Amino acid sequence: MTALYFEDVEIGDDIGPVERVVTTEEVVAFGKIRQQDTGPNRFNDAEVAKSEGLPGPIVPGAMNIAIMSQLITGWSPSVTLRLLDVVFRQVVPHNKTLTLSGIVTDTNVVDGEGQVECDVFMQNDEGTRLVIARAVAVLPAKSA
Repeated sequence: MTALYFEDVEIGDDIGPVERVVTTEEVVAFGKIRQQDTGPNRFNDAEVAKSEGLPGPIVPGAMNIAIMSQLITGWSPSVTLRLLDVVFRQVVPHNKTLTLSGIVTDTNVVDGEGQVECDVFMQNDEGTRLVIARAVAVLPAKSA
């Protein structure tokens, strides 16, 4: 993967798409890392999730944020994520194909650094946007 520079990015540029399946095992491991969510709960147990009115176990919000962050930071090794403002529209299920994508909506130089604003989306295989976000990433200038 090559380094991306601020001058290389234009409004309307796409980020991704990237397909991702979040497995139940990954959700359980994430709960252990956070040292919470280790007992039966809506994130790892179908019966508990259904008792709370959910269709099945769901991916924790913090894990969704981490996955969306990976889309931006995986765009190029030169990207630094400055902000990710997330809106959860629907629950994210385990073991289903998710598509992550983004689009550049603005570019600015702020205090001498090249900032790129993006809209970022996580959607299911039916095209429903489950999680949306606004991201601000910083890219180096070619002259730096």
